[in-house]
Amino acid sequence: MRTDSSPGTLPAREHLPAGNAGTPVLDVVIPVYNEEKDLQPAVRRLHAHLTRTFPYAFRITIADNASTDTTPQVAARLEQEIPEVTNFRLEQKGRGRALRTVWSASEAPILAYMDVDLSTDLNALLPLVAPLISGHSDLAIGSRLARASRVVRGPKREFISRAYNLILRGSLQARFSDAQCGFKAIRRDVAQVLLPLVEDTGWFFDTEMLVLAERAGLRIHEVPVDWVDDPDSTVHIVQTATDDLKGVWRIGKALATGSLPLDRLTRPFGDDPRDRDIQDVPKGLARQLVGFCVVGGLSTLFYLVLYSLFRQFSGSQIANALALLVSAIANTAANRRLTFGVRGRGGAVRHQAQGLVVFGIGLALTSGSLAALNAASSSPAHSTELAVLIAANLAATVLRFLLFRAWVFPDRDDSGTATASTTPPYGTPAPYAPLPQRTVPHQQSYDPCQTTTQVRAGEAADGSWRDATMRLQPVRPHDTDPGDPR
Repeated sequence: MRTDSSPGTLPAREHLPAGNAGTPVLDVVIPVYNEEKDLQPAVRRLHAHLTRTFPYAFRITIADNASTDTTPQVAARLEQEIPEVTNFRLEQKGRGRALRTVWSASEAPILAYMDVDLSTDLNALLPLVAPLISGHSDLAIGSRLARASRVVRGPKREFISRAYNLILRGSLQARFSDAQCGFKAIRRDVAQVLLPLVEDTGWFFDTEMLVLAERAGLRIHEVPVDWVDDPDSTVHIVQTATDDLKGVWRIGKALATGSLPLDRLTRPFGDDPRDRDIQDVPKGLARQLVGFCVVGGLSTLFYLVLYSLFRQFSGSQIANALALLVSAIANTAANRRLTFGVRGRGGAVRHQAQGLVVFGIGLALTSGSLAALNAASSSPAHSTELAVLIAANLAATVLRFLLFRAWVFPDRDDSGTATASTTPPYGTPAPYAPLPQRTVPHQQSYDPCQTTTQVRAGEAADGSWRDATMRLQPVRPHDTDPGDPR
């Protein structure tokens, strides 16, 4: 898995600003490979739809994945004829590679992509990107498996799609409903931090991006879509399914070992400004208490099993020390990952050393309780020993949580000082230019030559922008695409 450095913890989501500027708000990428037949009608249809319904400047980027037919010539001609279309050529195949390359170089605050066959009804495009513009969500996906979706496709693809999503739910605990629908969008500030962690360059790119985002606690918005299967699709189902299963295994292994630095993707507590006014409230305390109690309950059961096992061939003090030592190591590791959200191997040795100090305090409490019991009775019953140990462990558990929170896994601010917040504050970047607004024609007919100022793909984004407040402009109600035969 990738462990590249990235800009760091994400800022709180906010509305994007409105204003007049030349930068497009939305960059829709269409990855293509040998699509000389479908590319031109698809781009023109998408451009007409955006011109009529999208109230801000936009761009359509054709990402050519090393096509060997006349697709590059078709893309170049579209770029010359339509100001809002740009062409990007890659010499290697891979949808994930194309998306990462174009998205990383785009300066638009909202990045989207869709398949060239336009199987998804374009009326879902504005609902897809609106939650990202408003600051409500980090990513948005079209879902063919939502109850409100209307889908036309064969039983084979239906079975494969549902089976794949069941695998994701069972193996990676994914909660999103449709990983492979070619209709997704992401905020650029999120993409800048998330994309360096995504390793796949093919069809599994979508799934890996969504799993990492969900595990990091980012908000994924789902839009029910109307979708018609393309019978001429060139996707190799067997090869794609095999690669996807390999990707599921790789991601599951990385999540199990904690090798992914997902803390870089966390959002600060208090996206709502009202939450930021709360004083002297230890944020994340409720979640940490729940996690600690769950881990503590399992650790106690593990400890009792070990104690009963060791007691078969040793005295009570030795059995208690051994059982407590083994369970303490497991408890520290589990609390580090699950309760306090510390991922990766950095500081793991120090945390275990501090955990052993906490273990020593617990050992003193439990050993002292056993010593007191043995002093009161020369041969106490095994059930009595367990009862005393349970009571002592409860007292030790309260102390362990306090020490873990305040000493072993303290939250720190930028200067290294321990704080009560659950995530380090984000450095304040320079604001980026306000979002460009585009005049929506008042007539039903329109002239493509009277649309927005010409825009072209910019150089690689430097991550220096930040979002402020924006109000969405009303959209004309004619959102039915006359070029859509459905």
